[in-house]
Amino acid sequence: MGLFDKLRRAFSAQPEEELKVKQEDEKQAELQEKEVEENETPVVDEASEKVELDSTEPSQVVEDETIDQSVNEIADAENNLQADNQEIEIQNVNELNSQANVDEAKRYDKGLEKSRQGFGAKINALLANFRSVDEDFFEELEETLIEADVGFETAMNISEQLRAEVKLRNAKSKADVSDAIIEKLVDMYEEEGQNEDNSLHFAKQGPTVILFVGVNGVGKTTTIGKLAHRYNMQGKKVLLAACDTFRAGAIQQLAKWGERVSVEVVQKPEKSDPAAVAFDAIKKAKAENYDILLVDTAGRLQNKVNLMNELAKIKRILQKEIPDAPHEVLLALDATTGQNALTQAKQFKEVTDVTGIVLTKLDGTARGGIVLAIRNELHLPVKLVGLGEGMDDLRDFNAEDFVYGLFKGLVTPKKD
Repeated sequence: MGLFDKLRRAFSAQPEEELKVKQEDEKQAELQEKEVEENETPVVDEASEKVELDSTEPSQVVEDETIDQSVNEIADAENNLQADNQEIEIQNVNELNSQANVDEAKRYDKGLEKSRQGFGAKINALLANFRSVDEDFFEELEETLIEADVGFETAMNISEQLRAEVKLRNAKSKADVSDAIIEKLVDMYEEEGQNEDNSLHFAKQGPTVILFVGVNGVGKTTTIGKLAHRYNMQGKKVLLAACDTFRAGAIQQLAKWGERVSVEVVQKPEKSDPAAVAFDAIKKAKAENYDILLVDTAGRLQNKVNLMNELAKIKRILQKEIPDAPHEVLLALDATTGQNALTQAKQFKEVTDVTGIVLTKLDGTARGGIVLAIRNELHLPVKLVGLGEGMDDLRDFNAEDFVYGLFKGLVTPKKD
């Protein structure tokens, strides 16, 4: 079953969600009640019983066979209780995992609300004057998709594919045409992402080094601070490197994040050589057994040559100490800038080996369609997304939750 079909079935199940939540709550309460009852089962004190048996009169002494039978019954009861408790524990873990998945989907649902409304409004505006699927319709469709920030190439590809698809389906109603558009977007997105790796990679041994690039103001330093908080809360030893030494206030900003999340920051005075900061940081990370080193860098795209040389020098310093470093090169993009973010990504891709995208401020924009453009045109995986201003709102990217959040309410429910 394709992603579009899964989503369609999920949309059709929405009216039953409240009932399911209620049933899940009742089931959880029943499990907790059962656990309390079983934990209150009297525990037999074998030593006490043995003393009582030994102190009784000979006429009151129980036969050895009866004693053995009682002990065996007690042991069986304890084993059964332990097995029941293990089963309950497994059920509770499964319930927690299931709830975590639901919570994550809700984050995307809420975080993509503006994008969903913006995208839906554009599709609805396109279909408002819908009369027939002719050449004028496809020209308007291309403009609509470009305005929705799905990218020029993606818009052209979708339009071309739909010319044949709409005729094949004999789509005439607004709902049929809308579904055909969204299905093509989802199918193209799914096809491009078949071999995509959205996970962050960590070193098998020694510190994991993650290099961050991106222009000023996209939320790069904030992303580093939130990621440092995540790993610190996981019990990992985290170190930050303030290698953006040219922008006024960049060092202080990262230092404040370090204080806020209780993580040490390696820094030098403003205008220092960024590679020198990287050298001190990687040496410290190795000597003091840090798990993760997060490296901030400058983003002066107006001078590509200097930026390229600077990033190359930092990478050489890191690789001299750890040959396979950096393990990730993450490009931070501001989702609110739409097509400008796509332009930045293309430029950074030219000057450094970007391994993934961090899309910040996704919750604050109607331009969530930029994720489709990044995958379809740049062939770069989105690895992290900002779904809010909270410390825990930097989330691992989930393609299904993203597509669900973007197109929820725009797809005709599946009829069984």
